[in-house]
Amino acid sequence: MTEAPAILDRARVGIDPAMRLAVRSLDPNLATPATYHLGWTDEHGQPTPGSAGKGVRAALAVLGAEAVGGTADDCIPGAVAIELIHNFSLIHDDIMDGDRTRRHRRTVWDVFGVGDAIIVGDALHVLAFQVLLADTSDSRSLRALSRLTDATAAMIAGQAQDVALDRAQTATLEQCLAMEANKTGALLAQSIAIGAELGGGDANQTSALERYGMALGRAFQAIDDVLGIWGDPAVTGKPAGNDLRERKKSVPIALALDAGGELRDTVLRAYENEPDDDQIVLLSAALADGGIRRQVEAVAQQELQAALGALQSAPTLEATASAELRSLAQFVVTRTA
Repeated sequence: MTEAPAILDRARVGIDPAMRLAVRSLDPNLATPATYHLGWTDEHGQPTPGSAGKGVRAALAVLGAEAVGGTADDCIPGAVAIELIHNFSLIHDDIMDGDRTRRHRRTVWDVFGVGDAIIVGDALHVLAFQVLLADTSDSRSLRALSRLTDATAAMIAGQAQDVALDRAQTATLEQCLAMEANKTGALLAQSIAIGAELGGGDANQTSALERYGMALGRAFQAIDDVLGIWGDPAVTGKPAGNDLRERKKSVPIALALDAGGELRDTVLRAYENEPDDDQIVLLSAALADGGIRRQVEAVAQQELQAALGALQSAPTLEATASAELRSLAQFVVTRTA
């Protein structure tokens, strides 16, 4: 695995004061579950060492601003808003999937209850727009707000597509890729585009960076699909084979269904009812033996090259930021969590 690039820590440290200030503005009944989810406190609101996640989206916003000649400070409201939207989606996603573990501890709904978790997710959703609306004094902020709105709508549509696929008997690769482009790709694409808008980028620069972000989002999701089946629980913070346990119609499953024959039959048999641990082990092995893991990793590599190509096509980007974007892309496709 490639070492985590420095931009992840730099972006996290840069937006942390503004992120905490925004979350502290919530009603206390909402703030405690929110800070728990973000890894800042325990369930009683007491400070605790923890992680709010990798922060890839905030890092993209920072690099988007810097790549077009702006500064990290230019994009702080956008980066905070993006992270709030992402975390709202995670809280709701955990409810929908019934996941009890995230980042090596209990999920918000498992600790505080489903009702509280829904409301906290809603609060983070609204707070994101409040953060960006705090300053709409120029056209850059308005364009960033429009992008965040579009990205959120696409992400929600992708979640609906995901639910529909999981209810269906089968799923095609085309359906899965379209769903993942909305569910994951849209927010990553707009993360870097929002940074570029707030950093003062022109239309050509912003468009190229947006293409980079969309390809990176597809690569990110492909690796997520790998980790959802074959990831190490000690690293991912989720049970082994979690996507199989939830009978997710992810890209690996779509590839297996498209392959037909015994591999397709094995998946359909396992997905008739919630598979037990033994079935999950057997199914994950069958998918790997059938070359499915290699195919998904190849998809990630293909999207990596598309991201790097979009970056190369971008006009007059700052060299240091471009190098960090390349490093971030390599990290995304080699991560283990």
